[in-house]
Amino acid sequence: MTTDPNPKKSNGENSEQSTQKAPLKDSNKKKDEKKDEDLSDEDLALKQQLELCVERAQDVEPGVQKLALESMRQEIRTSTSSMTSVPKPLKFLRPHYGTLKTYIETMEDSELKKYLADILSVLALTMSVEGERESLKYRLLGSEGDIGSWGHEYVRNLAGEISQEYAEKQDSEDLQMDELMELVQQIVTFHMKHNAEPEAVDLLMEVEDLDLLVEHVDTTNYKRTCHYLTSSASYLSGPDDLLVLDIAYRIYLKFKEYPSALRIALSLNKLKYVKQMFTSCEDIQLKKQFCYILARHGVDFMLDDDMVADDDDREACQDIINNLKLTEGYLNLARDIEVMEPKSPEDIYKVHLIDGRASAGANVDSARQNLASTFVNAFVNAGFGQDNLMTVPSDSSSGGSTGSWLFKNKEHGKASAAASLGMILSWDVDNGLAQLDKYFHSSDNHVIAGALLGVGIVNCSVNHDCDPALAVLSDYINNEDPTIRIGAIMGLGLAYAGTQNDQIQQKLIPILWDTKAPLDVIAFAGISLGLVFVGSCNDDVAQSIILALMERSEAELGEPLTRLLSLGLGLLYLGKQERVEATAEVSKTFHEKIRKYCNMILLSCAYAGTGNVLKVQHFLGKCSQHLEKGETHQGPAVLGIAMVAMSEELGLDMSIRSLEHLLQYGEQNIRRAVPLALGLLCISNPKVNVMDTLSRLSHDTDSEVAMAATISLGLIGAGTNNARIAGMLRNLSSYYYKEASLLFCVRIAQGVVHMGKGLLTLAPYHSERFLLSPTALAGLVVLLHACLDMKSLILGKYHYVLYYLSLAMKPRMLMTVDENQKPLSVPVRVGQAVDVVGQAGRPKTITGFQTHLTPVLLAAGDRAELATDKYIPLSPILEGFVILRENPDYQEDN
Repeated sequence: MTTDPNPKKSNGENSEQSTQKAPLKDSNKKKDEKKDEDLSDEDLALKQQLELCVERAQDVEPGVQKLALESMRQEIRTSTSSMTSVPKPLKFLRPHYGTLKTYIETMEDSELKKYLADILSVLALTMSVEGERESLKYRLLGSEGDIGSWGHEYVRNLAGEISQEYAEKQDSEDLQMDELMELVQQIVTFHMKHNAEPEAVDLLMEVEDLDLLVEHVDTTNYKRTCHYLTSSASYLSGPDDLLVLDIAYRIYLKFKEYPSALRIALSLNKLKYVKQMFTSCEDIQLKKQFCYILARHGVDFMLDDDMVADDDDREACQDIINNLKLTEGYLNLARDIEVMEPKSPEDIYKVHLIDGRASAGANVDSARQNLASTFVNAFVNAGFGQDNLMTVPSDSSSGGSTGSWLFKNKEHGKASAAASLGMILSWDVDNGLAQLDKYFHSSDNHVIAGALLGVGIVNCSVNHDCDPALAVLSDYINNEDPTIRIGAIMGLGLAYAGTQNDQIQQKLIPILWDTKAPLDVIAFAGISLGLVFVGSCNDDVAQSIILALMERSEAELGEPLTRLLSLGLGLLYLGKQERVEATAEVSKTFHEKIRKYCNMILLSCAYAGTGNVLKVQHFLGKCSQHLEKGETHQGPAVLGIAMVAMSEELGLDMSIRSLEHLLQYGEQNIRRAVPLALGLLCISNPKVNVMDTLSRLSHDTDSEVAMAATISLGLIGAGTNNARIAGMLRNLSSYYYKEASLLFCVRIAQGVVHMGKGLLTLAPYHSERFLLSPTALAGLVVLLHACLDMKSLILGKYHYVLYYLSLAMKPRMLMTVDENQKPLSVPVRVGQAVDVVGQAGRPKTITGFQTHLTPVLLAAGDRAELATDKYIPLSPILEGFVILRENPDYQEDN
């Protein structure tokens, strides 16, 4: 999307055309009567003077010529400083442009010829024919003098002509670029001095020489330049986008703006850059800030002696990366906002607000209702460590122990109930394992399976030094009972997502090859391997999953669980673009039942979060076909549109519009996937237009569409406590009070909207939507693919796939801490973020702000800035944990 480096050129042409057309209308009248009447005495004198200069410029006497050219040059230079209209000298010299052009051809090479060439180059600004590039031609003939003295408009026009010339020379493979590149040097220097960084960047992108930029930036403009580079990266095609980010990284490093450089290193997914940051930065507090950014992104990163020399410091930093501080910070936030009080599902359903008929049915104690309440309770109290169903002490007034709620669930429901304890104790590993321990002595296999899954959830996004999850879960992986095996396998996938742990590869790959293992065990093993090795392109894992897919019988290939296997394969290539191509070719040799499905999943995962327009068009093409009933590959194609387009706001809005069209013209299997795609695009960001579309679809005659829309209403409002969505869901609960399946979906959605009592988000993007956390996106994608077949998975006995959401659950807070990592309350302004890329001056970056004391909650699209000069934040983006340092120059106002 490189912007035209010559935005004002067309205006120049317009003004030229209009000034040319006007005299042609009835030229005779105009020429005779008005020619000299309209001009003031001053203008008339100027006109005559310039005509005389033109005459004298063609004099045989060099001295006379020189004076005439000097005079013309002086007049033009003084008038081009402001460019609101065509300057008068250019206007009066228009008739003589042709004369001077023919004359310069006859002149011999001399200083005077260069002088005249300079003047013609400026005249060509308004007078040359489009496509001739005369301004550039005469510039190259002219003197080497200061280019900026002719004014901004001239420099802009020249930049536009250079990029055209460059493109033409490239096509004709003419490599004589030296003169051009010298000019480019001059123009870039001029732009960088005059606060026109975007124009300098655009020109260098056009002539493919961005490296020049690193020399030209200085302390006054490097931030604006990098801001423009990083913003334009999302609109460039590969590999240009990576090159642009690389240049921004080098500039940030040059000026020691380490936290911003770190974010770019993570965006490029280059861990060697991250290591370089740790070794080149001396400040231990800054290193701790890096650790907080790495922890939020979910990177498995080990520090060594070179990165942090002191042992105690290294241990403290590693603890931060391992997210061991997360639960403490989250509970501090909860205490500050006063929401520690546990909430029960009834507080969420608010049955008393609904009219008669539904509230009557609400008290029925059915297993399906209890299962829904289990999930709601887990989501709402996630991370708080206490609730009213699972953590109640056995001697409480209610008389029942935790077991009493557990056994209000049937069979596989007990697994989800036991696992819900893991979610309530999220991130608190020591306490969580202690509380789950009692379930391992149960005689009920479902309870043990749930406890194993709970261990995985407690360890999700936290890396403990002694690897408790691996120790506990590996004993149960080869258990005889398939439910226990699934619990252990899912637990490993959640606990070690994104760590690329070899031990897990050795434990899970044999399960894929085991011909006697049931299909569901193999499918979950595939998903867990996909999560652990997300985005790693690991060949061994990929080949094992491909073999497992090839060995499936034809009957098994029609099962929804087999599709999860191909999703596990897709996750290995998440965001890796063309590196998926070899595997995509192999997928074309699969059985026809799964061939297209697998291909769609591979492409959608590989290009997730890239904003690649060609891939979105490819998916739309697949969705426009009207196929027979049994085809399933269009569902993943619809989700693919959302996964690819979610990277930036513009593509996001366009894809929402395209999805609206699919709703009107698509087949039934496409309509079932559209609500889920909308849910992913606006996750934890309740946009009103999407909310209304989903509300409409939640009353659809096709129950699958209605269920998907209901779940998606939960997803777009996830963790926001959005009152409007909560109201819609309450109305739906009364509308569907007789339909157990739909009511179950409504309850789940209610739990998700109130997730973490409104302190959590599911958005995989962070750092002002710049970084995409691969593990968070992977968790969401697994859940959404499971929702493509609600009846057999979420409404069947695999409802615990809902716990994959824990991979994406993160506190949506800003917590400021001092240099000892203790919470520090300071005033901050929180408001809607404003895009200020490329704007002049120092525009306000937020609008409609309110001032609060930290810790504060940040909604989607919010940005925070410090409201005091007493402290300096060590990260330019205030999100998550930010370390503050006292400002040595601060003085108290009396």
